[in-house]
Amino acid sequence: MLDATDVATIGLTGKLAVVTTLLLLLLGTPLAWWLASSRSRWKGVVGAVVALPLVLPPTVLGFYLLMAMGPEGPIGRLTQALGIGLLPFTFPGLVVASCLYSLPFVVQPIQNAFEGMGRRPLEVAATLRASPLDAFFTVALPLAWPGLATATILGFTHTVGEFGVVLMMGGNIPGVTRVVSVQIYAHVEAMEYDQAHWLSGGMVLFSFLVLLTLHFFRPNRRP
Repeated sequence: MLDATDVATIGLTGKLAVVTTLLLLLLGTPLAWWLASSRSRWKGVVGAVVALPLVLPPTVLGFYLLMAMGPEGPIGRLTQALGIGLLPFTFPGLVVASCLYSLPFVVQPIQNAFEGMGRRPLEVAATLRASPLDAFFTVALPLAWPGLATATILGFTHTVGEFGVVLMMGGNIPGVTRVVSVQIYAHVEAMEYDQAHWLSGGMVLFSFLVLLTLHFFRPNRRP
């Protein structure tokens, strides 16, 4: 059965996933719009950077984030100068790492949705004297809702399943940085297989429900 520590890790994991997903939707949606509509020569570079976590080992990303945010890193020096302190092994540090690692899982579905709707709806909105900002909020976002829904689900679930990045950036501090994936690892190391089974089985069920939910957001789905 799950004990109090397991329940606490589930709560912390859910909190991390919610905060990360909300931040990624706020930051990733305009980025996806720019990638879908821009003709800048930097579009390919930015797109490659966004997609980098898809191919980069999580421990590599976590290692460089740890170095950058450590006491001798550029970000670490900046946060200390601002009075924020160091981010590694804190919940805010986990949020930053999770946002970077889950970025492509939010940006790419939204970008595909924006590209899939074409330019015609925006051109019609322009003939009705809608400003670009009005057209974005009243035309583009409503038409792209399946991509936004998919991005929300993928961003949330990908954050829930993180291991390498959160272990490198957060370690294993109970109540602060110990998430479900790290807790499973700790149970296995301690040969507490029953507890590991409960948490792992819950993750399997959760993942299945996510995939089932994503099925209903497929575009052009036949009844």
